Amino acid sequence: MLLELSEEHREHLGFLPKVDHAVVAEFCRIAVEFLRKGANPKVYEGAARVLNVSSNTVQHGVEGLTYLLTESSKLMISELDFQDSVLVLGFSEDLNKLLLQLYLDNRKEIRTILSELAPVLPSYHNLEWRLDVQARHSFRCQGYRYKNETNEELVKRRQECG
Repeated sequence: MLLELSEEHREHLGFLPKVDHAVVAEFCRIAVEFLRKGANPKVYEGAARVLNVSSNTVQHGVEGLTYLLTESSKLMISELDFQDSVLVLGFSEDLNKLLLQLYLDNRKEIRTILSELAPVLPSYHNLEWRLDVQARHSFRCQGYRYKNETNEELVKRRQECG
């Protein structure tokens, strides 16, 4: 299964080939921190000063990388599918290999973070039902008349948080 990226995400990731591979690896670390703790504008501003670009450029680069890694991790796409997904971005072979390695190194942690962020929804523990059908002969009509009675008992178990 290939990951389809919108034009906006492609633009956000377009910043990655312009920086060193160590910066891309740092962006990946920031992306994982973004998932854990949320956005941190101070980190973006610091990186922007070092790279001599706007903080929006850094933020969009991190957000694009976050989207790429989270969607790939959610879908648990294979190595080959990940490579094919980033191949269409037109990055160098070295950058594609680096992104693949970052994906492989972080996908377990990203899946764990995403599962912790997922809301706990109530679920049905037991569903007992009984359907009683009574066939009654109606002398007023020609034929039979059926009366359906449905009794349902829903038991909901509430999961305790943490």
